[in-house]
Amino acid sequence: MLRILFFVGCLTVGFASTLSAAEAPPNIVLIMADDLGYGELGCYGQKIIRTPNIDRLAAEGMRFTQCYSGSPVCAPSRCVLMTGKHTGHSFIRNNRATKPEGQWPMDAAELTVAELLKAQGYATAAIGKWGLGMVDTPGDPNRQGFDLFFGFNCQTHAHNHYPVYLRRNDQRVELEGNTRSLTGKQYSQDLFIDEGLQFIRAHREQPFFLYLPFAVPHLSIQVPEESLAEYTDEIREEDYIHKGYLKHPAPRAGYAAMVTHMDRGMGQIMELLKELKLDDNTLVIFTSDNGPTYNRLGGSDSDFFHSAGQFRGLKGSVYEGGIRVPLVARWPGHIAAGTVSDHLCALWDMLPTLMDVVGAGEKTPTDIDGISLAPTLLAGGDQPVHDHLYWEFAAYRGQQAVRWGRWKGVRQNMFQGNLAIELYDLQNDPGESNDVAAEHPEVVKKIEQLMQSQRTVSAAFPFPQLDGDTAP
Repeated sequence: MLRILFFVGCLTVGFASTLSAAEAPPNIVLIMADDLGYGELGCYGQKIIRTPNIDRLAAEGMRFTQCYSGSPVCAPSRCVLMTGKHTGHSFIRNNRATKPEGQWPMDAAELTVAELLKAQGYATAAIGKWGLGMVDTPGDPNRQGFDLFFGFNCQTHAHNHYPVYLRRNDQRVELEGNTRSLTGKQYSQDLFIDEGLQFIRAHREQPFFLYLPFAVPHLSIQVPEESLAEYTDEIREEDYIHKGYLKHPAPRAGYAAMVTHMDRGMGQIMELLKELKLDDNTLVIFTSDNGPTYNRLGGSDSDFFHSAGQFRGLKGSVYEGGIRVPLVARWPGHIAAGTVSDHLCALWDMLPTLMDVVGAGEKTPTDIDGISLAPTLLAGGDQPVHDHLYWEFAAYRGQQAVRWGRWKGVRQNMFQGNLAIELYDLQNDPGESNDVAAEHPEVVKKIEQLMQSQRTVSAAFPFPQLDGDTAP
């Protein structure tokens, strides 16, 4: 049986053609890290944090250098992944909280990749952090195509990795020994790995889609002691002013340990695939939802780890560091080992890619923004390319961005009435240090046109500085 495993955070994957009559539908596992920076993996240049399992995926598969997240923050990026629509068209465009808990739910009319795969006969599970709707709302994962949900419905609840409860579908699962303090008996990340392993075993003989949206390395900094011990003697700490989240006594070591602990869990998944003799028939993809954390929030230190690599900006920013993410794909015998692709792609490409992979590309919705990456992954046929990529973010003072070929247009501080477009030549200035808008007015004009045309008005997520020009 042909099987595919996806790890989200850095890569998009797909099939160039439908399956032959002799091939069974592949299984799919999609894993997304939370707030993991482009430069926080060894295969992307990280020198301090160890990620041997993800590095091995890259060495045995394909690593993408120009993959973008759906948004610079969690919920909208996850909505983009699920629906294949960028934030000019997606239903969720910001981290909007609801009471008493949770985030603004996706609308029932939204069609997710889980719903599409379920219609193709797949068993489906989402295990980890959801953030797109609480139980008994239209955004409930069980109403968005997932047979099984286990984890955090609410992303604020996920700010502690030793919670007192998690949810399995609509049931509350109490976690004995946890008090939402710095440590506890049951580490949520380990519970997610265990649940994922059980799901793979249970569905080894039938097509399944396993979505693992991890909650690490998002703050708070918390990790089991045995993993923390790997770094406490080798990473120096220094005084800082603590802001937000729980305070860890060794935040740099703790953060590095969280990433390495996550990597170890991924190794468990890969080992199980080998044990079940699924390894050669499995596509593995790993990525992240957005860039790394800023301003030593919760003790994090993105400067120390060079978490965004060479790029400007961090989480919450539409500069490259906030939206450029790692993407790695592995499938022995199908994806050439040790290859690197600079193909321009984004997380909204995941849905059409998966539909191609399972041989149902003709059933991909036509109202999405994604393009299948199958030809790039499998070196089969011509790869369609994006004319442009678009982001809008009505938060963090209001932002808009367009990637058009080598050019990147950025608007900042829009809530203060600033509609000026900064222009960067990413081919020569990947760090976005030199605004060349004055030198290329024709490029600025083109990007402004794209900023106007690539969006619809959202009643749930208004953007007054833009809606006035486009509202009916």
